[in-house]
Amino acid sequence: MPEQEPKVRARNFDEVPLGYSPETAQLEAGRCLQCKKPSCVEGCPVQIDIPGFIRHIKEGDFSGAIMKLWEKTSLPAVCGRVCPQESQCEALCILGKKDEPVAVGRLERFASDWQRTKGEFKLPEKAAPTGKKVAVVGSGPSGLTVAGDLVLKGHQVTIFEAFHKTGGVLIYGIPEFRLPKAIVQAEVDILEKLGAEVVCNAVIGRTLTVDELFADGFDAVYVGVGAGLPVFMNVPGENLIGIYSANEYLTRSNLMKAYRFPEYDTPIVFGKNVVVLGAGNVAMDSARTALRLGAESVKIVYRRSRDEMPARGEEIHHAEEEGVEMHLLTNPTRFLGDDQGRVVAMECIKMELGEPDASGRRRPIPIQGSEFTMETDLVVISIGAGPNPLITSTTKGLQTNKRGYIMADPKTGKTYKKGVWAGGDIVTGSATVILAMGAGRIAANSMHEYLTVGW
Repeated sequence: MPEQEPKVRARNFDEVPLGYSPETAQLEAGRCLQCKKPSCVEGCPVQIDIPGFIRHIKEGDFSGAIMKLWEKTSLPAVCGRVCPQESQCEALCILGKKDEPVAVGRLERFASDWQRTKGEFKLPEKAAPTGKKVAVVGSGPSGLTVAGDLVLKGHQVTIFEAFHKTGGVLIYGIPEFRLPKAIVQAEVDILEKLGAEVVCNAVIGRTLTVDELFADGFDAVYVGVGAGLPVFMNVPGENLIGIYSANEYLTRSNLMKAYRFPEYDTPIVFGKNVVVLGAGNVAMDSARTALRLGAESVKIVYRRSRDEMPARGEEIHHAEEEGVEMHLLTNPTRFLGDDQGRVVAMECIKMELGEPDASGRRRPIPIQGSEFTMETDLVVISIGAGPNPLITSTTKGLQTNKRGYIMADPKTGKTYKKGVWAGGDIVTGSATVILAMGAGRIAANSMHEYLTVGW
């Protein structure tokens, strides 16, 4: 797929890949073998009929392709951009054994983009109204999936979002150059056209409790609030000015649009010599955002080796193409500040790898005497996130595990509180968009059964 040149795109927030033309999409679709028992579908957490939608593209029936996608996903334009297809559907493509697998994600993106920009808009058919009301708490990928599925099944759905914009992590966490916000909004708009109501600036657990939602007439509640509580390193100097969690840094840039200064005058530190701690997709997003905000150098500092980096290969590749430096087997031990309380440097120690730990990755071990100092004026900590306790602390009957995540049946999404389901990162911890959507699909089916049959 054609892309912006690395040196050009590293200084703008426009989307990096430019998308398929109809001709290119049909050529790629023509590579699909249309397997009778398609293993690619087994690799999709929401069981999209992949050969089916690709066949429509091959035949030039692009509207048919998007209708086939909508049978299983409410967010095809999002999934086509940010799903880890290389480890899911495409990993199981039979062509991949000897050649490149069919580019399922790129074709999904093409179909949804074509429908949004050139196709005739045709809403999926809805079931007859059931008279049941459902509250969906959180408008991230799992919440939007639940809302889309249940509104099609005839239920009255209201989505409650704490921020002023819908989309959850798709909006505040993923930068414009990887997932344009207009695309997320377009898919939310479809849900609203289908009849879902959206209520923003509603912090459930504070504005209203879950029990108050039931008192207001809702028959069932889905909790899909993600895992947005930042995790820090707890090393000396971590409170210095110029040290952000990735959550705050990306929220200021993406949701609060600091990248569009001076149109949006959002306070943010524009570092010249930036260090990002961690090596997941969020770390790559932070590093590439820092470049686009004007940094002269950006370093990823990670305590393990490249083999253990959790980010998608494509994200690492894009970051390196744009000039992000990788400093591996390195870990900070403390942050150093000036007399104004601003970070100016980071003391680090070199690491080596030992035996695998509980995560399955080789355990990093400090090399004594290898300490050194790295200058920096902006540090972004991206080493994970935890569950926000706001809802669990104000809702009697919800049970959490020792890490604070809501306990829910993985086969249904049911929590320990009658009438309440949960799914996505607030249950599993930080995972992928498509896994959150898969959890939403499971919960929606269980909620529909409850609303029509019983608990």
